[in-house]
Amino acid sequence: MSELGVAVVVEDDEDVRNLVEAVLSQAGFEVHTAAGGREGVDVVRRREASVVTLDVGLPDIDGFEVLRRIREFSDAYVVMLTARTDELDTLTALHTGADDFMAKPFRPRELRARVAAMMRRPRQEAAAGRPAPGPGDGPAGRGPALSPDRVLRHNGLALDPDTRSVALDGVPASLTRSEFDLLLALLKAGGAVRSKAELVRVVRGQHYREDAYISESDERAVEVHIGNLRRKLREDPLQPRWLQTVRGVGYRLAPGRD
Repeated sequence: MSELGVAVVVEDDEDVRNLVEAVLSQAGFEVHTAAGGREGVDVVRRREASVVTLDVGLPDIDGFEVLRRIREFSDAYVVMLTARTDELDTLTALHTGADDFMAKPFRPRELRARVAAMMRRPRQEAAAGRPAPGPGDGPAGRGPALSPDRVLRHNGLALDPDTRSVALDGVPASLTRSEFDLLLALLKAGGAVRSKAELVRVVRGQHYREDAYISESDERAVEVHIGNLRRKLREDPLQPRWLQTVRGVGYRLAPGRD
């Protein structure tokens, strides 16, 4: 197995399949391919894939169903690829558990850059044998306090950037990579507003250049991630404890409480 691990390309178009295989092989992955959805699920399971690229329009079962089945046993990074540009596809993919979504035709360099950015951001893991961080707050009206052990704390929420773990009132919370990165960005902002465009770049990673075009679909994807994050934190939208919406702009951290 290569140092980066295994990548699986699930794509029925032979030309696209060969292109993606070449991109990922050049990036350093051991690459396996599948032309159908059911075969793809089997290959991901058998090869213990680290990264999966997944076509939406497959001949047997569609990519969303393939993704749902993969998520039953794997936390591999998944990039959905589609020739359709319907915003609903993007939202469905993210709701189902995809890490990223790209429309065809795509630029090979961008695909490679997005995969590289994902691989530098490990899945949230709790440190073995380490107790979950307890609640603790910064001063009222300010951003989170950063304790000597680097844990960010705010209104009963504790986030450890080193172990990528989150606890709510002492109870561990399970977040996706994108949800964790968005929460970390808002905590670090300490109450300053982060625009949706800025948060798109947080999700995309450092390879997403400042001058890169950000579409309405990109911003809607951030809204979906924030909505999922609120649900997992059991946030009351009428009295937000952590995430406040700034209409027409973006989001900010709610003020600290006594």
